[in-house]
Amino acid sequence: MEVLRRSSVFAAEVMEVFDRSPTDKELVSQAKALCRDYINSRLVQAGVSWSKPEYNAPVPGGKLAEVSTILLRLGDELEYIRPNVYRNIARQLNISLHSETVVSDAFLAVAAQIFRCCITWGKVVSLYAVAAGLALDCVRHAQPAMVHTIVDCLGEFVRKSLVTWLKRRGGWADITKCVVNTDPSLRSHWLVAAVCSFGHFLKAIFFVLLPER
Repeated sequence: MEVLRRSSVFAAEVMEVFDRSPTDKELVSQAKALCRDYINSRLVQAGVSWSKPEYNAPVPGGKLAEVSTILLRLGDELEYIRPNVYRNIARQLNISLHSETVVSDAFLAVAAQIFRCCITWGKVVSLYAVAAGLALDCVRHAQPAMVHTIVDCLGEFVRKSLVTWLKRRGGWADITKCVVNTDPSLRSHWLVAAVCSFGHFLKAIFFVLLPER
């Protein structure tokens, strides 16, 4: 069972580009690579039975691998603070996992709500936690192909809504500053803010999607 399809051009797009200003295409490719790695980590963590796909993960020791490690670490903290918020996403949204359109629309609606006011790294971490939670739901409900749909949706959202913000910060490596000489209590504060925002708009998304169920 191939959940995440391998891209023959993946390595060329996401290898070391941190020594210069990344292009829009590189930022989106990196976003999708990070999403694949985040989802894979959560599936393994959950002990879900599935066939691990062949795909290019961030190169060990590379900048993208460091970003992935930090993203997962912050995600762990975020999910620890509110363990039920990022679980059973499909049930919370009351959506079917048998339709690509429904899954795509739901994920993009949630993403739009997360960033409706501003962009922060806390919200970016929240976006990845939502993607992983929804992907886990899909695999558990025998819809593993939907994982690729979620990765593509996240990449498209990054392209349309986050690329400019990322470029101003020099790319994904900027997230590493969130854990360097940072008081854990302060880091938890902005993660809590991300969780609270997500919890509040889940109900709003439920009503937005109501006519489509």
